[in-house]
Amino acid sequence: MYPSTTSPGWCTKTGTACIAAAFRRLRARGPGRSGRFGGAGSFEAETGGMRLVVYMDAIWLLNFLADSLLLWLTSIALKRPARLLRILSGGLIGSVIIIMGFMPQLSYYAGNPAVKLLFSGAMVFAVFGYKRWRYFFSNLLTFYFATFVMGGILMGAHYFLSFRFDMQVKMLKAAAGGFGDPVSWAFVALGLPAAWLFSKNRIQGLEMAKIKYDQLVDVYIRIGESDFTVKGLVDSGNQLYDPLTKLPVMILSILPVREHLPEEIAALAEDATRLLDGSIALPDEWAGRIRFVPAKTVGKQSLLLAYKPDEVQLTSGNRTWPVKKVLVSFSAQRLSGDDAFSCIVHPQMMAEAAQSA
Repeated sequence: MYPSTTSPGWCTKTGTACIAAAFRRLRARGPGRSGRFGGAGSFEAETGGMRLVVYMDAIWLLNFLADSLLLWLTSIALKRPARLLRILSGGLIGSVIIIMGFMPQLSYYAGNPAVKLLFSGAMVFAVFGYKRWRYFFSNLLTFYFATFVMGGILMGAHYFLSFRFDMQVKMLKAAAGGFGDPVSWAFVALGLPAAWLFSKNRIQGLEMAKIKYDQLVDVYIRIGESDFTVKGLVDSGNQLYDPLTKLPVMILSILPVREHLPEEIAALAEDATRLLDGSIALPDEWAGRIRFVPAKTVGKQSLLLAYKPDEVQLTSGNRTWPVKKVLVSFSAQRLSGDDAFSCIVHPQMMAEAAQSA
């Protein structure tokens, strides 16, 4: 994912070996091409009347930081904490291959795929150690995944922001001449941290989405002549019980099921006090189902109206379980901002479902 001196695009291989081949070409002598090592750790090359100065210390530092960020992202993705010193040690190991690329006697090996794989394994070992082969390969493959993700982000951003056909022709000519776009180095220096943050946030977001998905179940409810199926979230924080019967209470948003319920029930979901002041009377088939459940919200006590359903079934995957001991309380609020679920399932319901399976 690092910028290549042989191309204005991006080098998306794992580790820091992508620069080596470029400098072998810069050092190559041929018609219209010359080069020499300058002072302050720089390399000067000329081809076709163009002059390029490459600062080796800047290249080494950029790749060292890039490798360290990749190893850190790998640690985050795997949920395996790693100490900063170990991460920096891994980045330092990876940056050695850049130094090899500047050494004529070692530059060939710096571009060898087996050597790159060896360095990648050494970097991962330095950060996470070795416990067993499966553990090691999990770390190594995730490191490759993190590299390709960040490389893809940078490549996509580069072409999204600067793609022009005439520029692409110039880029191909530059690649043929052995030189790349110096601006690409600045782009990577700025874009790499941004790509790292984006990748980190997206990985965490996907993990949260997976956790949420794993906790979602289909809930079928039948109360009298009303029946419907909604998506429910199993929430361990829901600890509502009827103090008399000890039945768990699940919360159901009335918004997606309003058309299936009597108007009186919908009105009471918005203002339960109307039952107490007599302004609303429950239908006969609902009157015998009502329960008052004390609840504490934002530091104050309140009463929830809950109802005893005739039938409740939970479905997860290909399995369906009946739940007999439960109460349903309707809420006028939207429970999920993205409508991923409309019901909060009590964890005891899942325990009962597991026992009946």
